[in-house]
Amino acid sequence: MPQPDAHNADRGPEPTPEPRVEQLGDGVYAWIQPHGDDGFANAGVIVDDDGITVIDTLMVRSQWEVFARSVARLGAPVRRVLLTHAHIDQVGGTKAFKNAAVYGSQQTSDLLDQPMNFEAYKTFMPRFADEFDDLAGVGTRTVTHVIDAPARISARAEVLPAPGHTAGDLMVLVEDSDVCFAGDLCSFGVTPLGFQGDPATWADVLDVVAELAETIVPGHGHVGGAQDVADLRAYLRVCVEANGDPSAIPPGPWDSWRERRHDAINVERAALLAHGDDQIPPSMLRAIGLA
Repeated sequence: MPQPDAHNADRGPEPTPEPRVEQLGDGVYAWIQPHGDDGFANAGVIVDDDGITVIDTLMVRSQWEVFARSVARLGAPVRRVLLTHAHIDQVGGTKAFKNAAVYGSQQTSDLLDQPMNFEAYKTFMPRFADEFDDLAGVGTRTVTHVIDAPARISARAEVLPAPGHTAGDLMVLVEDSDVCFAGDLCSFGVTPLGFQGDPATWADVLDVVAELAETIVPGHGHVGGAQDVADLRAYLRVCVEANGDPSAIPPGPWDSWRERRHDAINVERAALLAHGDDQIPPSMLRAIGLA
């Protein structure tokens, strides 16, 4: 996959860091955005005989335009876009691939059919405020093919539902390259954001993820493997054990992770679910300016 033409990526008040392309197998690529902070998600590309499958589409124009140009230089049509879930940093660039079928879970389909709260996005990720105004005008595509069970969408790409981070997470397994694109079910070196998740169930799902492939491409952070999955699983379990108190999270591999502001949200979400309360944590509502 051609390297990004990063000099065209500088839009908005703060330049977007240059992404990195990692080839993980024959015709299998990970598009890794540096540091993986909020708004900087990863994406993937699988080249099949009939064309390309794109996994997630990034968030704002400065990200998805560069990504789409690099995909185009592979010289094959984009036949399919697979959205691992509905968060804005995965779906914002869907219109960059106008002729592709769009695959997603029912939850992703439902959410993409609703208006987006761009003011909340601006509050949570103010560095992208100007680009959110642009995205509000561009809009996103809707899901054309709903996936609610394991499905093979191409000769190489098998899609697996795996709720945990949200109720509508999907993973993509490329068996012939021993690669799994896990979306935000995995965040490596970056604290996950589980305001819609179930940390206890999520940790259990990660037991399976670690066995699917040797190479795991997370939604945020570096490409990793079994040890990274184990560290994330341990973090989610201590969030559950913290009983609503972020200060109860003990030292661990997460001490060096970025975006530790998510601790309070994850711990609060776990405590709410433990009491049968399936709501967005008030700490998340405050973070997006709605409380």
